[in-house]
Amino acid sequence: MDLNDGKAYLIGDGFSADGQFPFIDEINLKSQKTERLYQSKLTDKVENIAFALDAKAGEFVVQIESKNEYPNYYIRNIKKRIGLQPLTQFENPFKSIQDVHKEVITYKRDDGLPLTGTLYLPTDYKKGEKYPMIMWAYPREYKDKNSAGQNTSNSNEFTYPSYGSPLFWVARGYVVLDDAAFPIVGEGDDQPNDTFVKQLVGNAKAAIDAVDAMGYIDRDRVAVGGHSYGAFMTANLLSHSNLFAAGIARSGAYNRTLTPFGFQSEERNYWEAPDVYNTMSPFMNANTMKTPLLLIHGEADNNSGTYPMQSERYFNALKGLGAPVRLVMLPNESHGYSAKESILHMLWEQDQWLETYVKNKKNDESIQKREQIKD
Repeated sequence: MDLNDGKAYLIGDGFSADGQFPFIDEINLKSQKTERLYQSKLTDKVENIAFALDAKAGEFVVQIESKNEYPNYYIRNIKKRIGLQPLTQFENPFKSIQDVHKEVITYKRDDGLPLTGTLYLPTDYKKGEKYPMIMWAYPREYKDKNSAGQNTSNSNEFTYPSYGSPLFWVARGYVVLDDAAFPIVGEGDDQPNDTFVKQLVGNAKAAIDAVDAMGYIDRDRVAVGGHSYGAFMTANLLSHSNLFAAGIARSGAYNRTLTPFGFQSEERNYWEAPDVYNTMSPFMNANTMKTPLLLIHGEADNNSGTYPMQSERYFNALKGLGAPVRLVMLPNESHGYSAKESILHMLWEQDQWLETYVKNKKNDESIQKREQIKD
């Protein structure tokens, strides 16, 4: 901002139907008129405008990355026709997966709502073969379908596996659908959670149908997983559908009567909407859950909605009802996990679970029999 000449500069992410093209605008503070000074034209990379180094001289610091190029910083001059000046030269630390196929896919729910997810194919992918799949997601609430259907994913972003990512399994022979869209919409007087379960199952079915139609997967060998509210989503999907061979739920909440004064975007308390709380609680529907579920939780989780007893009591209920379930408690870990030992053990547990119940799924009726999708 330059107060002397009455001008300021606006930096935008530049999401559009054609992709992401960040921009820089100049705004006249008196007239409120804007002028587009620069807009990225990169189609095979992602450019993020970090900050202005000298806006008056046209110098901005930008970050540029691609699927297999680690994010690096450059100085871009938007007034002079000179090349990018590199500030960093970080190399890709994940070269073993740098060439993995990655794309953002779009598809529709049965009510027409547009959805997206980032799809990865196995590192040893062979055309025509059917692979097991793991889908990872996190539900989000919206008050209108336009907001819920917006796409802010970019397939050119660097492929960066974090400690809790499902991306590692592309190297284990799995298709991975990461960040699958799970919008829960309530328009007008309707609240999103009034139809939570129905929308949840609709999102999952649409995602599986989309990848199956592409010819990549064996839809009988699909797993679902999530962390925190994603774990809550996972338990509900296994309780109310027969779409999955197994699930992984980390650091979740499963009994909403233990969070009686609201959760996520739910502002009604338990006594105002008891049916919603009970219907949404996997614990209350434990008798319908027959799909193998791996529960992981930090013993020192101090997040107010996900105390360790959430997993402990849900596990006891499922075990008492004969469901195939395993509980792993990570010592000294909170809502997220930090210790190398904890992370490596978590990854091993997840891998063993997926290998047993998804990739090498047995045709054992006692394991495979799952209830039909409920209304």
